[in-house]
Amino acid sequence: MASPKFHNAVRKYHRWLGFFLAGIMAIYAVSGTLLIFRKTDFLKYPQVEQRQLDKGLSGKALAEHIGIKGFSVEREADGLVIFNQGQYNKQSGKATIHKMDYPAPLAKLVKLHKATTGSPLFFLNISFGVGLLFFVISAFLMFMPKLPMFKSGVKIAAAGALFAILVVIFGS
Repeated sequence: MASPKFHNAVRKYHRWLGFFLAGIMAIYAVSGTLLIFRKTDFLKYPQVEQRQLDKGLSGKALAEHIGIKGFSVEREADGLVIFNQGQYNKQSGKATIHKMDYPAPLAKLVKLHKATTGSPLFFLNISFGVGLLFFVISAFLMFMPKLPMFKSGVKIAAAGALFAILVVIFGS
């Protein structure tokens, strides 16, 4: 069994890492909350984007070049391809895209939360996840296993895990 000195050292590291990660957790909390509303226009504003594409693209080829979710061609007339979020001029190759997006600082927060292995933010996400995993483990090492606080903590953690599992199973 580990000594009280070990448990006190874990408490110290838990506290220091907690203070360090508090700012990161606040940022992830804001970006996670924004992502809940990603299918709405909450905090988004209209933006117009101009793109220069190849000339004479068909509707199908245009969809591949633009890469917009839910892209659909509404009609083609007079050298223009009108699609659900803008238009494309076949003669000039100019595409005008109308979309709703977050202001720049909020867009950066959303990108942080959605970062993949191809993004430099990947390392921040991984280190944050490892830090949170340390919190999970160190929370149980802060108290001696024989103490009632430790046993209560295990029960509360089990209840939290069960709650999360039930929400995932029945909430999605």
